[in-house]
Amino acid sequence: MLKKCIGDPVSILPLEGLGVNENLSYEEVSFKILDRQVKKLRNKEVASIKVLWRNHLVKGATWEAEADMKSRYPHLFPPTPSHS
Repeated sequence: MLKKCIGDPVSILPLEGLGVNENLSYEEVSFKILDRQVKKLRNKEVASIKVLWRNHLVKGATWEAEADMKSRYPHLFPPTPSHS
């Protein structure tokens, strides 16, 4: 049995400019890094970043592995200054 759903108008995103393909899919594009954390495991440390994706609200940001994001989205990481 289905119930009527009243959506939250704030969380509805317009489809214009979203880049929806013919098969109704689209490519997620990272937009900005919001936070960074390092989890210490028994033998190593794992760096994660909180990524805000384009066309998503801040509450839709996700934690991703920093190394993976650096390889896929190098434009999000400013070059580190070299010491001479």
